[in-house]
Amino acid sequence: MQFIEALKLRSKLFFLFMLITIGLILVGVMGYLNINSMKKNLDSLYFGSLVPVTELNEILQIYHGSIANTIYKAKNSEISSSQTTSEMENALLKIEMQWRNYESHFKRYEELQYVQYTALEIKATNDYFKKILNGALSGHTIENISMDIFEKRVEHIHTTVKKLINYEVEMAKYERKKFLKLYDDIIQNVGLILTLIILGVLIISYYVFKSIQNDHTRLEITTRKLKSANKKLENVSYTDALTSLHNRRYFNFVYDRELKRAKRTKSYITFMMLDIDFFKQYNDTYGHIEGDFALKSVAKVLKDFLKRPSDYVFRLGGEEFGVILIDTDESNSARLAREICDAVREREIKHEASKVNKFLTISIGVVCCVADEALNEEILISRADEMLYKAKESGRNGYIITTNVSDATAQSTEK
Repeated sequence: MQFIEALKLRSKLFFLFMLITIGLILVGVMGYLNINSMKKNLDSLYFGSLVPVTELNEILQIYHGSIANTIYKAKNSEISSSQTTSEMENALLKIEMQWRNYESHFKRYEELQYVQYTALEIKATNDYFKKILNGALSGHTIENISMDIFEKRVEHIHTTVKKLINYEVEMAKYERKKFLKLYDDIIQNVGLILTLIILGVLIISYYVFKSIQNDHTRLEITTRKLKSANKKLENVSYTDALTSLHNRRYFNFVYDRELKRAKRTKSYITFMMLDIDFFKQYNDTYGHIEGDFALKSVAKVLKDFLKRPSDYVFRLGGEEFGVILIDTDESNSARLAREICDAVREREIKHEASKVNKFLTISIGVVCCVADEALNEEILISRADEMLYKAKESGRNGYIITTNVSDATAQSTEK
């Protein structure tokens, strides 16, 4: 049987070895094809999709088209003053946006000076048009504009931007020539590197697979032992030893996770904080062994009533318990709190030192709300604590629930 298993393992390893070999060969072929594709993409980038040149040409078109046409139409009284100002404002905004887009692209050191010069010229030209625009807004007519000055200004900015366009085109051509010069060397180097990588991986894979085959059985045994140990460790780290409920450490994890989930789905989330009434006096009267029994009894009640996968019960410390409920509205949360209080009392655990009942009772503070992004992470805990305090002030042996997570006003009370 062991021989058959070993044979199966060898077959699988050999198949995997061949699969990786074929895969590496395909990687080499794909690398070669991708480099050719990269060459085509560079041609497309430099000669078909020169984004900076496109943006600069767009600026020229706005100056020659939108602004110039608007001025000529306004001077010939073909459009109204309000339409003139609107079209001029839109045109100037488009120019500024296109120039910012152009400046955001990579710039070589040697072109920065001319880019800065062009930026100053565009600003000066835009300021000139803004003066015209301000004049129109102040009631001055466009007819008073000197067309000679206007045309010289447009021609000057055209010449300035055109020089920058020519520079961008020449640099694109230069970069392509440099790439073509290095292209053959790149092909050779990539081919050599891929060959070395394939050989190296094949050699390494051989020894790795051989080692895997030798250690396979031992690794499986170790893995099973480790999983078992991890499971035990996880249960110990997240479980209260006395009550077998989740502990405070697991509460911190679940509370954060479920609150985030409720915020994402905008669903109900309820948090209850429970406390055994006069528990110190109970311990003083009956001793710590009976006190442990009382804690286990309360834990049993919580387990019996809260069985859904989305119900989480914790022992937070001492005689204090916590409950997180998902997708449970206010009425159902109140019903559960009432039934839990009744069930603990109905177990008829004698408590002669209690000032509210002859049997052991609990008090519960409940907060129920629909979670959203505005809900503070600590508010449920603080509100539940406040409601628990109010329940104790109100005579214990009952609960107080609130849906208000902005102030501490309770929405309903029941004992």
